[in-house]
Amino acid sequence: QVQLVESGGGLVQAGGSLRLTCAISGSAFGIVAVGWYRQAPGKQRELVARIGTTDSTNYADSVKGRFTISRDNAKNTVYLQMNSLKPEDTAVYYCNAPRGRATWWSWGQGTQVTVSS
Repeated sequence: QVQLVESGGGLVQAGGSLRLTCAISGSAFGIVAVGWYRQAPGKQRELVARIGTTDSTNYADSVKGRFTISRDNAKNTVYLQMNSLKPEDTAVYYCNAPRGRATWWSWGQGTQVTVSS
């Protein structure tokens, strides 16, 4: 059973930065792509960044050029560096392994990111 623990969220002013961390238990980490998702109040959860097993990356247009996803296979950890934050980035952020429109794992508790204007 894979468990996901997200951390690093907080309150930041617009233009600021945060680094999110996702600790992943279990042996499946190195063989799947992992992504960061976010869900804002009243909106559907969306995938904002994805990193493949060969470190290829993909980003939603809304975060491209501002967010950077990375992974440390030795630590079973995925990071999301978020720069130039905007109020519209406010959401609960989650990590998981994309599987088409679904995910491979159960969701963790997420970490709240709030960007003030």
